[in-house]
Amino acid sequence: MQHRRYHINGLEGPYTMVMIDGMPIVSALSTVYGLSGIPNSLVDRVEIVKGPASALYGSEAVAGLINIITKDPATAPAVTADVMTTSWQEYSLDLGFRFHAGKKASSLMGVNYYNYQHPLDKNGDGFTDVTLQHRVSIFNKWRFNRKEDRVFTIAARYFYEDRWGGQMQWGKQWRGTDSVYGESIFTSRFELIGNYQLPVKEKVMLQYSLNLHDQNSVYGATSFLAQQHIAFAQLTWDKQIGRHGLVAGLPFRYTYYNDNTTATPTADHTYLPGVFVQDEISLAKGHTMLLGMRYDYNSLHGNILTPRLAYKWSPDHNNVLRLNAGTGYRVVSIFTEDHAALTGAREVVINGRLDPERSWNVNLNYVKKIPLNNAFLGLDGTVFYTHFGNRIVPDYTTDPQKLFTITSTVTPFRAAQA
Repeated sequence: MQHRRYHINGLEGPYTMVMIDGMPIVSALSTVYGLSGIPNSLVDRVEIVKGPASALYGSEAVAGLINIITKDPATAPAVTADVMTTSWQEYSLDLGFRFHAGKKASSLMGVNYYNYQHPLDKNGDGFTDVTLQHRVSIFNKWRFNRKEDRVFTIAARYFYEDRWGGQMQWGKQWRGTDSVYGESIFTSRFELIGNYQLPVKEKVMLQYSLNLHDQNSVYGATSFLAQQHIAFAQLTWDKQIGRHGLVAGLPFRYTYYNDNTTATPTADHTYLPGVFVQDEISLAKGHTMLLGMRYDYNSLHGNILTPRLAYKWSPDHNNVLRLNAGTGYRVVSIFTEDHAALTGAREVVINGRLDPERSWNVNLNYVKKIPLNNAFLGLDGTVFYTHFGNRIVPDYTTDPQKLFTITSTVTPFRAAQA
């Protein structure tokens, strides 16, 4: 998948959590890489949840979440390949293959490679029209066979990217100088995710993930060097009791962050333990209600509560009406790569305390399928309202020499989409 901006319910990408196989892979520093470099040959399907999902998934799931479900190593095709080139001299390779390690394990390997190194200036402004990129991503997933078909999977991904843009005559010898302007970004990222079902009578899962992210960026003579490491683990219990589908969990998240900006004189260490419970209630045929509550304790910001309420009415297979309401929160990292690109020539001024962004969202969604012989016509319409209690926004206009990075505001979003 190429790098894309994505919006859910009118909100930018950082407000959407991106996951692989149900585990969070994106952190504040790396939002732009959440969907980049995942080998297409390994993707089975993509699930999208609209509206705040912090009650079940925690921070960053304000607008919703995108879950990339990879193929099962036991049933995936033996070999897949996709090669692409364009007249702009872009080259792309997407390769996947599956193999078995005896009767106890199977593995799925994927490689995504992209290269574009042909500077063009068709509008004649002296700058490259398109960002030049050299990117490689390697993904490996293992599935182990266990008694009673208990789950045990582990996967790892390594991502490296070198991209730049700027004046046409720019070269690597000018990196970090203002003699010839160029923006050059090196990104190195490692991710590990896993699921292990405990050998007990109840369905208890241990889920864990680790990501190590290193950012080395220069914007002219201004550098942005940052590291972010996140370790995440949670125990979940899933139980069906009559009409109630219960899910409860004990999550824990540790975040290490450090960069070379004045806002981070020393490395930040953040601890985020929590507890959540969700009850999906089958009220009657075609009627389902979901109630959820989550409590997190952030070592910097204290107590955070995120409730959720959802209702689904499905009179038949061709009509589904969903109503979702709840809160979301996001602990902001000010100096992401996007911020650094805009702050190179400005003094950064931080106003006030940086509390987590909070939002309330209500959205109504209707999906209708109209059968057409061997196909169907799908209609999907959504109306939503989002209200922020503490949105963090940059102020670029008050002083051209300064960036007042933080402004607390109450911002409503009202929209309809189809």
